Amino acid sequence: MSEFRNHSKSDRPMQIGIIGIGLIGGSLSLDLKDQMGIQVAGCDHSPEHEKIARSLGIIDKIIPKDQLVRESDIIVLAVPVHQIEVEATSILKSINSHQVLIDTGSTKESICAHLATHENRNRFVAAHPLAGTEHSGPRAALKGLFNGKKNIICESEKSDQDAVELTARLFKSIGMESFHLSAAEHDKHLAFVSHLSHVSSFMLGLTVLELEKDEKQISNLASTGFESTVRLAKSSPETWAAIFDKNARHVGDALEQYINHLSRFLELLRANKKEEYIQLMKEANDVRRILDGIKV
Repeated sequence: MSEFRNHSKSDRPMQIGIIGIGLIGGSLSLDLKDQMGIQVAGCDHSPEHEKIARSLGIIDKIIPKDQLVRESDIIVLAVPVHQIEVEATSILKSINSHQVLIDTGSTKESICAHLATHENRNRFVAAHPLAGTEHSGPRAALKGLFNGKKNIICESEKSDQDAVELTARLFKSIGMESFHLSAAEHDKHLAFVSHLSHVSSFMLGLTVLELEKDEKQISNLASTGFESTVRLAKSSPETWAAIFDKNARHVGDALEQYINHLSRFLELLRANKKEEYIQLMKEANDVRRILDGIKV
């Protein structure tokens, strides 16, 4: 990738340092490390994760965090959202004017507010690649995870132009299209289309486990809509608790409206008002038009 190598001030391969070698960090490494002129270094707070990443060939080399920050042209923070503010504050104190720090967190408002007055805020790019699975850890890393997906860049006006352009090129090189939102818009919209889905899936799983005591029947009947609907309930509770905590206001607003719709459906069902709850389902069908890109 000559566009990355041009950013470097020497003939050495560009080094991208990834802090956090789980699903996102590991998948990013798999997509980047084989590109011409790029070397990927990594570290993780878990020695076990580092050992697995090394044994599976997910990353080119494992080095201490201080060395990674010192030597990398681009540093990617792929850690849980509750760790990003502390990590980013520390890293930004150490980087120079040619380095770029990118985060991949699923919430942005708190992170951006925390870093707003940092002296090196201009070398930070708040990004969110919209890709993932219900699995976590380095064994969950997938080559091609990001291909054809979208990446959000927030508060780009507060970052140096070269840092934003380099970030967009990095994500483009793994098949992603970047677009821009404010941090507040990001958190509001993600609460509606992503975070609420996870709350719903977790609580659906809990409801079925409480009502259906025959685990064999859950397994036998999982080929119905249950399996696809509850898939997200297999996600890491710790990871998603941090996201819900950081985006509690917007998730709460979305959840309140969702509960209203559930209550309305229950009311109509018990009153045997079939035509009215059919109408609700027809209105919900309109999401197909949006997701399938149907022209009207």
